[in-house]
Amino acid sequence: MWEDRFQTPDYVFGTEPAAFLKTHAHHLTAGQTALCVADGEGRNSVYMAQLGLKVTALEFAPSAIAKARALAKARDVTVDFRDVDVLAYDYPEQYDVVAGIFIQFVNPTLRRALFKKMASALAPGGLMLLHGYTPKQLEYKTGGPPFVDNMYTDVVLRGLFPGWEVLESHEYEADISEGRGHSGQSALIDFIARRPG
Repeated sequence: MWEDRFQTPDYVFGTEPAAFLKTHAHHLTAGQTALCVADGEGRNSVYMAQLGLKVTALEFAPSAIAKARALAKARDVTVDFRDVDVLAYDYPEQYDVVAGIFIQFVNPTLRRALFKKMASALAPGGLMLLHGYTPKQLEYKTGGPPFVDNMYTDVVLRGLFPGWEVLESHEYEADISEGRGHSGQSALIDFIARRPG
């Protein structure tokens, strides 16, 4: 399914980073290591690399990876793109920042397993950055899956990271324009939490 979606000449979600990353760029510091999970066509990992972070990006669809590499080359940055299934990957390294942006392709059971792996890839004291849709997004139909169980809420995300310091958990609505994949009025949530160190 993902290969079919990304096998187009254009960038489905555009080439600019998610507004979430730009808004919270003050949490990102040059020299940090970062992991972008299910990174798609590279817009977010490339932006983080432009900020001076050492970035690893995980993605499954070959067409998306090819576009991501082309974007990195065009922006004159280096990203370690890895062709992996994020649900089966072992996550052998630890990073200062782990980002999951619009990765709502899994049900609650698989999400718990995925977030556990992502948490294991975060160094103590590191930041988890999550951004996605809330259930109200089903009314807008401007992006994301058509499954309410895949959506995020403050309660859901806090419950998945017990004992973590939540720096931000903000549900809101905004008009976004991120390629044809995310376009229009949207119900969103930003979640940033620090792993206990």
